[in-house]
Amino acid sequence: MPAPRAPVARSYRGTSAEERRSARRAQLLAAGLDLLGTDGYQGTTVRAVCARARLTPRYFYESFEDLDALLVAVFDRLVGEASEIVLRAVDETAHDARAKARAAIEGFVRFATDDPRRARVMFVEAVGVEALMRRRSAAMSLFAKVIADRGGEFYGAPADADPVLELTASLLAGGLTELLVTWLDGRIAISREELVDDVTELFVATGEGAVAIARRRAAQTGHLAAGATDPR
Repeated sequence: MPAPRAPVARSYRGTSAEERRSARRAQLLAAGLDLLGTDGYQGTTVRAVCARARLTPRYFYESFEDLDALLVAVFDRLVGEASEIVLRAVDETAHDARAKARAAIEGFVRFATDDPRRARVMFVEAVGVEALMRRRSAAMSLFAKVIADRGGEFYGAPADADPVLELTASLLAGGLTELLVTWLDGRIAISREELVDDVTELFVATGEGAVAIARRRAAQTGHLAAGATDPR
């Protein structure tokens, strides 16, 4: 007797079952961003997300275990998109400290502020929601690592680079995030262009100060990288 055949996912109006599931997941993510970024966590429920996405709860649980899983997916998507923008800006900009810093900062600030929902999810709601607080901490570590790695590469830092570089990267990543929250709240009365310009100068000055400290310490211990790039 032949074994029973597995059910075959049928196409519907030219789309496969997997494509429809993917489309529904995208609808739920969009609804989650919209609600969390406008009404906040208190207004973001499974029922509200389903209503905004025009889907039934059955389809919600098809893609997400619970509400926290959706919120984390929304946050992770934003962080991933921001990371791509920052890295591309750095890689495509001429080998100049100020130019690279400005390209990365401008890309990140524009991404976060062109759509106010993104900033609220990444900087505000992520602080008050336990599931997102852990992701926010991981994201801050990621951005700090990007700053430390790219900065160390640019300035020719040795493999056993001074911890001051890592400390500085964490300071800059966290400082930019908090500064954006303050600026978005209207507590700093400058334009976005001025914000990017000033943050760029602070990044470069702070980064070069950290490099100077690391080089001085390296010279004292005989680990100075030969041919390291002059930060100026």
